[in-house]
Amino acid sequence: FFFFFFAVLLHAHGGPPRKPIYEVPYPCLHRHGDYEFCNNSLPIDRRSRSLISLLTLDEKIRLLCSNASGISRLGIPPYLWWSESLHGIADNGPGVSFQGSIRSATNFPQVLLAAATFNRSLWRAVASAIGVEALAMHSVGQAGLTYFAPNINIFRDPRWGRGQETPGEDPYVASAYAVEYVKGFQWLDGVVSRRRTLGNGDFHGGGDRRLMLSACCKHLTAYDLEKWGQFTRYNFNAVITPQDMADTYQVPFRSCVEKGGASCVMCSYNSVNGVPACANRRLLQQARTDWNLRGYIASDCDAVATIYENQNFTKTPEDAVAAALKAGTDINCGSYMLRHMKSAFEQGKVSEGDIDKAVLNLLSVQFRLGIFDGASSRGDEFAPEEDVCSSDHLKLALEATKQGIVLLKNDANLLPFDSYGIDSLALIGPLANSTNIGGDYTGIPCHQSSILDGLRRVVDRVHYVSGCQDVRCNSTVGFAEAVSISRRSEYVVVVAGLDLGEETEDKDRYSLLLPGYQMQLIHEIAALSKNPLVLVIVSGGPVDVSFAVDDPCIGSVLWIGYPGESGGEALSEVIFGRYNPGGRLPVTWYPESFTRVPMNDMNLRADPSRDYPGRTHRFYTGDVVFEFGHGLSYTNFTHEFVSVPRELRFFGSSSSAKNHIKVDDVPSAFCASSRFRVDISVRNEGDVDGSHVVFLFWKVPEGSDVKGVPRRQVIGFQRVHVPARRMVTAEFDVDPCRDLSFADENGDRVILLPDHYILQSANIQHLLSI
Repeated sequence: FFFFFFAVLLHAHGGPPRKPIYEVPYPCLHRHGDYEFCNNSLPIDRRSRSLISLLTLDEKIRLLCSNASGISRLGIPPYLWWSESLHGIADNGPGVSFQGSIRSATNFPQVLLAAATFNRSLWRAVASAIGVEALAMHSVGQAGLTYFAPNINIFRDPRWGRGQETPGEDPYVASAYAVEYVKGFQWLDGVVSRRRTLGNGDFHGGGDRRLMLSACCKHLTAYDLEKWGQFTRYNFNAVITPQDMADTYQVPFRSCVEKGGASCVMCSYNSVNGVPACANRRLLQQARTDWNLRGYIASDCDAVATIYENQNFTKTPEDAVAAALKAGTDINCGSYMLRHMKSAFEQGKVSEGDIDKAVLNLLSVQFRLGIFDGASSRGDEFAPEEDVCSSDHLKLALEATKQGIVLLKNDANLLPFDSYGIDSLALIGPLANSTNIGGDYTGIPCHQSSILDGLRRVVDRVHYVSGCQDVRCNSTVGFAEAVSISRRSEYVVVVAGLDLGEETEDKDRYSLLLPGYQMQLIHEIAALSKNPLVLVIVSGGPVDVSFAVDDPCIGSVLWIGYPGESGGEALSEVIFGRYNPGGRLPVTWYPESFTRVPMNDMNLRADPSRDYPGRTHRFYTGDVVFEFGHGLSYTNFTHEFVSVPRELRFFGSSSSAKNHIKVDDVPSAFCASSRFRVDISVRNEGDVDGSHVVFLFWKVPEGSDVKGVPRRQVIGFQRVHVPARRMVTAEFDVDPCRDLSFADENGDRVILLPDHYILQSANIQHLLSI
């Protein structure tokens, strides 16, 4: 009986605790402390070089692998570099395990939904909370300190399966997100915990700027295709103009390193203009030299292998590892460098000095993280286990989800519902009862919850049927029951959309329409319901719901992205008016006709000569279902310019023979002194408090002698809370060299002369002359 009882007890608690994946002996706290590399009063560069001098060639090569071996004679522990923290700690990589005392982590909304909040302070708070949980998991040996996030690729094509992971299509917005994520995650700025005192001079200043954690900005660059036609992410060659590279594709990565201080950049699988990204010296050295990357460059997992095996860029594996190493790739996520670097050295393709450079970059980050010096040098004592899935973090996840939800349509103010006045509510759709709506790179959430669970917390009489058997909805079996329940209910909510079977890593979409018979199900229910129905869209990428926009029987449409564990509660608060939605779309929603545009065409600018409509709100000239920045509220807001200059005296504007000036020709001091402020008043005209996103755009009149001018460009955004019948002022600082410029055909940033338009969210424009 005793053994039976003990076995049941172990099963109930998930079995005996597994051995931690990190058992860190901290070499400098033990018998190896006399080595120079353990002297923490020395600069990190010197400590790193001192350790390198003690290593053999074979030991150095073993460090070039994401599963780095330990060096027992020096007390150096093994280390797993690959961990994931996109929107919460996830176990996609081997560096994180939920098999221990910590069995779950807070699941924040997928990045695209978080981006829809347009709230910088929220982005930083979320990243900090994820960082706190990462430290707590590290303290019990269940996670490392280096994470491959954020994903800041531009969401260029609506069919991309991983667009859900990004902050959207706009480089200004993606840059802002990158900076907030990195600062919040690496140094825990913006922490919301109850007793946080993390972050001090050791971590925020000095030449050896210490790290709490390491963030890695991925994927450098122009990675936005998984599988489409004959192309895969492993063999695709992204052909990009200097113009698009300079003012779109590279912008978030530059900000991530220069302004965010990221300690890692990850190179992508694809080639860029004929050269694999991880073997592209020009690309990688731009990050290290021009942007001053102080950290390491990692390959995407097995991306060094694809240089030879998929891209056919080299003749041998040895040539591939040599090309990656010499280009600037310091570590291979995978084992390709580990397996082929020694023979590349023996064949004279790399030198020991080449290997030393990579090892130096890796060790420098580990020293900055305090991996050799112990937890007290980094502050792990401030992140105990109870910080994981804490009430603070769960509240933050709920708040982030609510702020991101976008109200796309609300005819006759159908929403919000009065929870006390509803007799019965029908809830239809397989996604409504799913707990797997977190999107990709989701770990194990603290609490499994569905949309159905969330609505039933507010309304007792919720009648649920799936309608479709699954998200693919390849059969109409179940339609009759869904229609019958809908006809008997006072109001109907249909939850439609996508899941990871339709869009994810290694899987792009071919259509922007709802899968299978989902649209038919919605039409049948809408036609026979007592009142116009509410359509909720779960998806990472845009969906063509133009049928719903035009159908009077569909009164409201909401987009909730992939909301994660708090999705049901967040949606119920919005539907029943406990929260006034204020999210805005961070991507353009295109019609199905856009799928005729080849996904492998990387050009952003429109080209009428070949009937090419362009991409993203900055350049797209075709029809849309919903524009970038679209989003409604339960109240109405009005805007006015309060303060904005009419004229700006600028360097060289009076003497230029052309109608543009190169930014590189303008002294940096002049750029700084020419900054100006724009104030916009925002008035809430309704009786409901609400948050509102104010955008500041820039555009120029047509007729420039420089080709490829953006149709408009985001130069600022703020989310402001405005009480009912009250007014607040949104303030924007504008840098002419940064904000009133764009890249010419050579990739040089230029400022056009003389006229510019400053636009606010309501498309009210102001003429500014230079």
